[in-house]
Amino acid sequence: MQENRIVGYWLLACAAVVYFMIVVGGMTRLTQSGLSMVEWEPIMGIIPPMTEAAWTRVFELYRLSPEYLKVNAGMSLAEFKGIFWWEYGHRVLGRVIGMVYLIPLLFFVIKGWIPKQWWKRLAALFILGGLQGLMGWYMVQSGLVDMPRVSQYRLTAHLGLAVIIFTFMLWFALDILRGEYGHGRATKAYLTLTWLSVFVVFMMMLSGGFVAGTRAGFIMNTFPTMNGEWIPAGVMAMQPWWKNLFENAVTVQFVHRLMALFVIAVLVTSYWYSRRQKFGTASWAILVVLALQVCLGIAALVYRVPLILGAGHQAGAVALLSATIYVAHRARKSRG
Repeated sequence: MQENRIVGYWLLACAAVVYFMIVVGGMTRLTQSGLSMVEWEPIMGIIPPMTEAAWTRVFELYRLSPEYLKVNAGMSLAEFKGIFWWEYGHRVLGRVIGMVYLIPLLFFVIKGWIPKQWWKRLAALFILGGLQGLMGWYMVQSGLVDMPRVSQYRLTAHLGLAVIIFTFMLWFALDILRGEYGHGRATKAYLTLTWLSVFVVFMMMLSGGFVAGTRAGFIMNTFPTMNGEWIPAGVMAMQPWWKNLFENAVTVQFVHRLMALFVIAVLVTSYWYSRRQKFGTASWAILVVLALQVCLGIAALVYRVPLILGAGHQAGAVALLSATIYVAHRARKSRG
């Protein structure tokens, strides 16, 4: 039905905006702009400061924050505007996503284009979007206390929820738009490998959240060793030991490197299996994106995460996830 395809393309468009949102969120983090807005106004917050008095008000609020007092003391109003616009854009984009999702959805419901079996999934996406907004503010609050830095746990949860929303949207869109792919039936082993591919890329992205949250990308900026060591000193410096995995920047980067090797192994193995099952072309695309992502990651590390490379690496992660989702969907559909 033509109506179904319209709904499917709408979901793809929503997923694309969420993709863009994830990249903008990464850029907001890299420009250290995330704590520039110390108020959360879900409705009126869409209106930026328009007068000198309004700018003075929001700047004075920022000057009371721990980040200004401990990191940016002496910052001018002009400098403040530079970081403010990044965070403002990030928040407004969140509201845009809500409108891009809700307004067409209401139209489709009124037109009767939404079958009852889709309602639960569409409602779940709406709820997840609302929770993501709350999670974003919960994350920001962690940086408005004595330590002017957001919690890496909350940052990673915020990123992870965004990726989950993107994944659900893309999968649902593929369910609607793709009936049969016209290929042979995937074996159970290959289907398992495709699911594993999606999972390991997702976990790698969560690891990247901890890298960002602990600023682990700004230390040990050598490759392939970590300042000349394969296993860096201080990798287990914290007690209890598990805190190193999430709070020790050296360990966080070390784990991220190890996970990259595991992701490469899984995706290459998946490609090897795919050649026997007429899925080779799509899996080959995964390897191309993977190679680009590895190069971006190494370059971002060696050059101490400049904005363009850091944002590119985050965008590459979502692209890699998208490719694995597409292949997993094809394999799943082939089995009926």
